[in-house]
Amino acid sequence: MEPPLGTQQGAMQPLVADNLEACLLDKVDQRRQRVSQMVEEVQKVIYHLTTEISNQDIRFQAIPYSLMYNGNITVLSPSQFLVTVPVRGLSGYREAREQRWRYYTLQGARLTCPQRSPEGLQQWLEVQQFTKNLWQWHKADVSIEEDIVPAKVLQVFRKLVENAIETCHLSGKVSMLTTGITVHVAMETSKGQVEIELAPEVEIPTAWSKKAPWPRCLSRWPSSDRAKCVKSFGFSLLARWHYHWQLSFLQAERVLLEHLDEDGGCRRRCFQALRQMKEDVWCPGRRPVITSHHLQTVLFWTCEKYPHAKDWGAFSKGLLRLARKLHKCVRQRFLKHFFVRSGNLLQHATAAELDAVAQRLALFLQDPGPSCGLLTFCSGSSSVDGCRQVPGSCPGGQRRAVKGVLPTSSTSEA
Repeated sequence: MEPPLGTQQGAMQPLVADNLEACLLDKVDQRRQRVSQMVEEVQKVIYHLTTEISNQDIRFQAIPYSLMYNGNITVLSPSQFLVTVPVRGLSGYREAREQRWRYYTLQGARLTCPQRSPEGLQQWLEVQQFTKNLWQWHKADVSIEEDIVPAKVLQVFRKLVENAIETCHLSGKVSMLTTGITVHVAMETSKGQVEIELAPEVEIPTAWSKKAPWPRCLSRWPSSDRAKCVKSFGFSLLARWHYHWQLSFLQAERVLLEHLDEDGGCRRRCFQALRQMKEDVWCPGRRPVITSHHLQTVLFWTCEKYPHAKDWGAFSKGLLRLARKLHKCVRQRFLKHFFVRSGNLLQHATAAELDAVAQRLALFLQDPGPSCGLLTFCSGSSSVDGCRQVPGSCPGGQRRAVKGVLPTSSTSEA
């Protein structure tokens, strides 16, 4: 049970709430413009790189340039992007019927003991799970014993990325990073450097993973019709680990985000403000331990617990509710994946980093007022009077929002 807003713990005085809301939403608009420009530049580079990669290896698809929306680019933070690169030649997916042990190393040698089974958000992937598959997926450069192995796919993909950077004459703008098994590049944009993870993606739009029993029984958010729509987008498998593919529900999550406030609540504004506080105060830096995807998951869990529009009629109350949920998850070092409940999204974070974020969150919840001063830039009270109501924001009252706080249309904001 969350404490009443009138108590000292978690309270936000009206004047502080109004000032903080106006300042936060003004910064949200500035962030949107900055990130949109970065996405625009990243899009052009990714288009050239993936077009060249696809020309060299038919198994990888080119990511087309889009003026309106690019679902393959996800913004984890202003300095961290995830780009999913769809693969070609794997369709007609079906769940594996039989469990079998894997006795091989990444070099193909036999083991006396099997590899450990996938957990939570991971799974094996066999070529035979697809009724239609290109013969290239049977080749030894990406498969072992008819398993498509993520580490081998990434090894092939990394070499293609390196070659594409040279062929497209992008060496002065894009550089490879050595960050383990995954494929990361650094790119210079007009707004600063961005680190981009390029992840090969097996799209499965015709099924919903059996590891994701969703929606949960008696859940009141989202509606049953919306849940059916979300599940119709299927799921994906990303190459980010050695043996196991990572379950991904980016498309389904985007649908949930797009229809957050169809009942007239202010969930989106609260989420944007939470994200701004995280980036400016609670967890700043180029490689934050808490990303927008973590905050999005916190939002979804909170929406499920508080499903009605009346629960999201006040900005300050909604923001504090999200901050409390985030603090609890960070303090306990456990954040359940919204679709796969056995997955902990914080399992790879260090205790020291999470404890530091938890401490800053605790200070905010004890006294939100000083956070106004911690925001390093705000356009001032003069901008507040010029703000206008945004469709879909909180109904009634003197709630203000700045122009342009809706998410950018050119990419997905996790």
